[in-house]
Amino acid sequence: MRTLWLSPVLLVWEETLEIEYIESVLPPQKLSEFPHDDWVSSISCQIPGLFLTTSYDGILRIFNHSRQLISSTRLHTAPITSLSCYLPSSTPKTTTTDDNQTYTLATASHDLTCLLTRLTISQNAHLEDVDEDSAMDGSLEGGSSGGLATTTKSRVTPLAALHLHIAPLSSVASNDDGTKLITAAWDGLVGVWDTRVPEEHEVGDVRGNIRNRVGDGQRSRKRRKVVEEEEEEEEEEGEGEGVLVGVKGVKRKVPEVVMKSHTGRVSRAVFGSSISGGRGERGKAYSCGFDSTVRVWDVENGLCVHTITASEKPFTALALPTEVTALALSTDRTMMLYDLRVSTTSAVVPAAAFPHAALPSCNTTGTGGNQVITGAYDGIVRVWDLRSVKSALASFDAFGSMEKKGTRPVGKKVLGVDWNAERGVVGIGGEGGFVVWSFKEGFGAN
Repeated sequence: MRTLWLSPVLLVWEETLEIEYIESVLPPQKLSEFPHDDWVSSISCQIPGLFLTTSYDGILRIFNHSRQLISSTRLHTAPITSLSCYLPSSTPKTTTTDDNQTYTLATASHDLTCLLTRLTISQNAHLEDVDEDSAMDGSLEGGSSGGLATTTKSRVTPLAALHLHIAPLSSVASNDDGTKLITAAWDGLVGVWDTRVPEEHEVGDVRGNIRNRVGDGQRSRKRRKVVEEEEEEEEEEGEGEGVLVGVKGVKRKVPEVVMKSHTGRVSRAVFGSSISGGRGERGKAYSCGFDSTVRVWDVENGLCVHTITASEKPFTALALPTEVTALALSTDRTMMLYDLRVSTTSAVVPAAAFPHAALPSCNTTGTGGNQVITGAYDGIVRVWDLRSVKSALASFDAFGSMEKKGTRPVGKKVLGVDWNAERGVVGIGGEGGFVVWSFKEGFGAN
């Protein structure tokens, strides 16, 4: 039989057949819910075994995979808009000190400051192996088996307050090695900072001026003094859930570089990757804003070296899928894919456009650079493949809150997404609190 089959197709015994195999990937599945008292603005799924959330009540919350709240700390007196989590450059991933693992967090807020905070996790939090396969079938809904120990301890220590902006901050992000931070704000400025903690204050106490700007602008000096005394009393109450740690006692920092070119609010700013072939170019930063531009910056010199101008497209978020492309979300309910190598002599035509039914608010890319997840104000999270612009690969109601309003269904707003593609976990925050879904990169690739 083999001879009869091989002869007609002109194959010999020594012929090698190449077979392509595509792994079957399950569609997104909801794993767990984490209720919050206020809207969740930003999340992080990057620390093994932990979920970090920040919300409009100014509180940083830390959960383990058993849905236990292990820490709740009020870092800011106004809504937190953005969270960045990274390992300090002086702390290798394989190094522990006194059975603790240390991370550094950066939080941007409407109180006009960005706060650097040290997060110390007890080593017990990582002794039990997390069964990622069981997590994918919904075991996060269960108890403590196969996850973090219930005795997980954490300590949150504010380190430094970053002072530059005179309007609410919209985002903060770190570079790959955790040595630099970049902030963006409504004042049109982009700030670049080192992450060292200064021994002395680098700027005077501007808390009184900050309160005056974020308030009605008419507070008397006596009133500001009363407010300061009340906050100091609040900070001295001791440890407990949601206790304000604020900026009292931390060192005040100024930026290394202030980059000015945007003519409106800056929505998002990120660093290029230091890895060849990564996201963006080494030594460059990228930003987008309400002035309908995406800008590329020379970080060392603080200069804008490239500008992509769109036609009446205020941008709300930015992600870098590859070294030469950028994904920008716009208030016209689209996500635009731009080639950063194009000329800037006129309005740029995007390489692709991905339509949404409502204003898209956040996006995040996978490790492969071909797939992206977006969240929108209609409560829907969508998964896209940049190689196919016809429609989303998958979409789902993040909070299960879809209601019909008028002629179309509307859910609770999605404000932040974070995708840990290696573990196949997507964290989603917004009006409905915080939820975790499973999603492995590669879904729909065939």
